[in-house]
Amino acid sequence: MLNRKELDPEKSPSAAFGHRLRALRDERGWTQDELAERIGCSATHISAIETGRRPPTRRFAAGADRVFGTGDRLERQSSAVRRTTLLEGFPEYLTQEACAAEIRLYEVGVMPGLIQTKEYATVLAQSALKRGAVTPEQADERVQLIAERQAALHRSPPPLVFIVLDESCLRWHIGSHAVMDAQLARLIEFAELPNTVLQVAPFNMGERRPFDLPVYILTRQDRALMSYAESSHRGHLERESTFVLPTLTAYHQLQAEALPQAASVALINQVRKGIRD
Repeated sequence: MLNRKELDPEKSPSAAFGHRLRALRDERGWTQDELAERIGCSATHISAIETGRRPPTRRFAAGADRVFGTGDRLERQSSAVRRTTLLEGFPEYLTQEACAAEIRLYEVGVMPGLIQTKEYATVLAQSALKRGAVTPEQADERVQLIAERQAALHRSPPPLVFIVLDESCLRWHIGSHAVMDAQLARLIEFAELPNTVLQVAPFNMGERRPFDLPVYILTRQDRALMSYAESSHRGHLERESTFVLPTLTAYHQLQAEALPQAASVALINQVRKGIRD
């Protein structure tokens, strides 16, 4: 086809969505006009979304899911495009996380979103709202994001998920005793799943701790690696395996030094007992 713009799905969440939309359309041999008629919009609108010039609305993505028979996959992918309160690089990370074969996380201070309870996530969002860091709509968006990320873990087959928590995640109380107790109970439930490993990096690891900040590492279905790391002001998604491999090596070292899962669960139960007493 003449003047057909090449799409780079790695460029941004919008580009990734547009690339997938075009791929689904091409698989069926439909023109943009034919897809537009089925969804109920204009061919110009289809073109703008495919080339990343216009972000997909939730309504559009839901209509595309209906037309293509893709469940809610496009609707979930579109949510990453519309995020307004996330650090640079994180929306794109979320798109990759939703289809990764393996997920490795290290978190400091707060529980990672993949295992937060709704109540725990709500306390964090409301705290950001009180500080004026987000609007009420953005606070709601953050809580909804947690639910969407966790729903993606129930796909078939599910990803392998490895999580190492700094002990501060257990000790730093978020919300009421009831909120924190329920969150710690969620950790134990997570550890019992057949596709997960949960470990705690205790305070006494000291200088043996290879990371000071949260780290996220993904293994894609094609076994390619990518990592995401962030400071308080910005995030960075790394796709070059040569740069990700040292981070993966350090993560394995972290796992070797952290408490085994059984000892980690025992520590979590000990902290829960302290909350209740």
